[in-house]
Amino acid sequence: QVQLVESAGGSVQVGGSLRLSCAASGSFFSINAMSWYRQAPGKQRELVAVITSDGDTTYADSVKGRFTISMDNAKHTVTLQMNSLKPEDTANYYCNAVVYAENRNGVLDEFKYWGQGTQVIVSS
Repeated sequence: QVQLVESAGGSVQVGGSLRLSCAASGSFFSINAMSWYRQAPGKQRELVAVITSDGDTTYADSVKGRFTISMDNAKHTVTLQMNSLKPEDTANYYCNAVVYAENRNGVLDEFKYWGQGTQVIVSS
């Protein structure tokens, strides 16, 4: 019903920058929010940043001041700009979207979707 396609990640040096993007396509009425999660080896998946369709943002303490999340409502695309990268930012990053769409009864309902994940490696 809805597909989330993420851009490729990459490998950068400590202190470098990287930008991730995720585009939503398919059948939905509107997007309520888009977010980025990450999961490092041996660790649980954690929320990195969230942005609502109104532009409100929330960041994990570990990335606050370094990462910026933005959304293009017209293109249904979310972007994560990552600056001053640290080795602990190394992880697989997953795009998530909460959308409003018709359920099988034709009534608007809320659904969550995940992107395929992309790898980010920060080395020193």
